[in-house]
Amino acid sequence: MAVSPQIFPSRKRRPSAGSFISPKLSDIKLVESLLVLSQEIQSLKPFQFLLKRNSLSIIRKIKLLGILFEELKGSQSASLFSPSSLLCLEEMYIVLQRIKTLIEDCFNGTGSSKMWLLMQIETVSNLFHELTMDLSTLLDILPLKELNLSQDVEEVVVLIKKQCLQNDVASLDPSDYNLRLEVLTMLDRIKREIVPDHSRLLEIFQSLGLRDSSSCREEIENLEEEIQNQTDQKSKFQVVALIGIVRYAKCVLFGASQKSDSKLRRKKSTAETNTPADFRCPISLDMMRDPVVVATGQTYDRQSISVWIESGHNTCPKTGQTLAHTKLIPNTALKNLIAMWCRDQKIPFEVTSSNEKVKGVVTNKTALEATKMTALFLINKLSASQSTEVANDAVYELRVLAKTDSDSRACIAEAGAIPLLVRYLGSDTGSQLPNLQVNAVTTILNLSILEANKMRITETDGALNGVIEVLRSGATWEAKGNAAATIFSLSGVDAYRKRLGRKTRVVKGLLDLVREGPTSMKRDALVAILNLAGDRETVGKLVEGGVVEMISQVVDVLPEEAVTILEAVVRRGGVVAIAAAYSTIKKLGVLLREGSDTTRESAAATLVTLCRKGGSETAAEMASMPGIERLIWELMETGTTRARRKAATLLRFLRRWAAGLEAYGSTTATTTTVTSSRILLPS
Repeated sequence: MAVSPQIFPSRKRRPSAGSFISPKLSDIKLVESLLVLSQEIQSLKPFQFLLKRNSLSIIRKIKLLGILFEELKGSQSASLFSPSSLLCLEEMYIVLQRIKTLIEDCFNGTGSSKMWLLMQIETVSNLFHELTMDLSTLLDILPLKELNLSQDVEEVVVLIKKQCLQNDVASLDPSDYNLRLEVLTMLDRIKREIVPDHSRLLEIFQSLGLRDSSSCREEIENLEEEIQNQTDQKSKFQVVALIGIVRYAKCVLFGASQKSDSKLRRKKSTAETNTPADFRCPISLDMMRDPVVVATGQTYDRQSISVWIESGHNTCPKTGQTLAHTKLIPNTALKNLIAMWCRDQKIPFEVTSSNEKVKGVVTNKTALEATKMTALFLINKLSASQSTEVANDAVYELRVLAKTDSDSRACIAEAGAIPLLVRYLGSDTGSQLPNLQVNAVTTILNLSILEANKMRITETDGALNGVIEVLRSGATWEAKGNAAATIFSLSGVDAYRKRLGRKTRVVKGLLDLVREGPTSMKRDALVAILNLAGDRETVGKLVEGGVVEMISQVVDVLPEEAVTILEAVVRRGGVVAIAAAYSTIKKLGVLLREGSDTTRESAAATLVTLCRKGGSETAAEMASMPGIERLIWELMETGTTRARRKAATLLRFLRRWAAGLEAYGSTTATTTTVTSSRILLPS
């Protein structure tokens, strides 16, 4: 389907409760507030496309009503209102607030979707009528004689009452009604797999003011926002179906608008957003979509830990402890926090499993068929294209579509997009049209998120080699970074991880990207390296390629990612890796002092492995670091559970090393640091 209803967490809908509570103001202040409020409503523009007659009518009435408030403001009787007059004016204030809120919500408010307004056209029209009748009632009971109004103003009030009574029956503009009926009919035809007539589709969209790719893109975002306001599944389904038809129309009627969409894409890119460390999976270092807790109490993303367990591991990746059981318990509290953060950052939050049901939500047939039609249209356009510019537009739209959800990724791959995308991964495309190469590799990246597509990609002739070629010699850093992210995604499957890790070009390409690329691309390469480091044979290739030296260079820029990789490499890399990591010991000591909780934990674990496998020389090097004992004790007091345990192990190594020196009669200065009475472990 076009977008899953669960992607965006719910939020509260305007108007606020204050719009329905009588203001506690003095007589003068109340009149002034009414005047200001009427002026604010007058400044609002009538709707251009839907409910034009309703909005224009009520704004005109409020404009005339402003004359009454002007008169009252200048009148000496404003401070002598009778209780009945005061109550009437207070109620009028509430009605004006509701009118202002209704207009803003329909036109100027957040999530002001034209399509959804069209679906609710009858309800909204009735709201305009109800507010007009409320205003008429208040004007009827307003004691005009007590207010000492001029004759001209009294006539204006009578005119407003007369105009309100002319609308005593709710009426819906026939053009609005017919337009709504046409859209509903078209949605039903799409559900029955009937392709919409493009000329009629264009007329409908022009009637709604959706006349180019940018306005359609904005409409899609507004509909995605609208999902947050709906509480019943039927309404959510309808919004999701509308997203599907708007996305289809955007592609077939207007094509790509890459320049305008790029700003929206960057706005929602997690690569450019500083994701909190607690929201990242310790395995992938990426933001968790479905956090779960394992038997040791550690939290991982469901997809990452599932791959780890299915690969035959029975230990916790972070602590190394044997898992008492392999049951995965959802971490609902953390998931809600991540969802709230994503909402604030305007990042779609989607559970990666395409089969998961949330509160009984299942695939929306209409939206799914619209997505299939969109994918097929773009792929046919791409297949028939003789122009690289036309191809670039089609690939870009596939890129955007593949980013939305799992159903879109499945539809695109099943329609045969991957072999067509492979055409544009080569260096010739990169030199002639770099943007096309970026769009092609990014589309493959987005498709690879779906588990079933990983096999399709790896088994398509030239796809894997094409991605590796982009990683090695892509025309832009963005292309190289997205190729690295694709390697990371594919390496989530154990068999593909081993296959990729044994390719020297992959290892060298990732290491070069970390050494030379910008920070965001370094992170893409690092997480791919971390995945590949799960295989012992690949670790050997990484060490030969200089991964430890590379980590030493990047640890100051991306300490958390770098030290996590170093821990994995040292744990699986044997003597060669230990020797290569010797020069990083002092940097690990700095991270014990200055790093985040996760970084300090990984640094302590790495030092433990180095001391265990590196012997007395490693312990001596660590003992020579100024203040190391104090740092270890601080970690034991303030670190995570695993960090405290690793810190205690470090103290034991240092104690044994110091005891060994004393046995040989050594009195060197370095021993004084670790032989004080505090070296004894707490009971």
